[in-house]
Amino acid sequence: MKHFLDITNETCPMTFVKVKLQLAKMDAGEQLEVLLNKGEPLENVPRSCEEQGYKVLSNEPTDHEKHLILIEK
Repeated sequence: MKHFLDITNETCPMTFVKVKLQLAKMDAGEQLEVLLNKGEPLENVPRSCEEQGYKVLSNEPTDHEKHLILIEK
């Protein structure tokens, strides 16, 4: 199952907190698409997810300021 989370209105460190809370609700093997801003969120969220043992499957720009990352629990 794939979930979606838009954190473009959040700032660090709340960006990763929101992602972590959503991942905690999910089952192993499920995927979470996260829409985030480039800059600090784009640097911190994927790195923090991998440090926590999650897999970052993709990281694609959607426009000049936003990216869509795919994380597997």
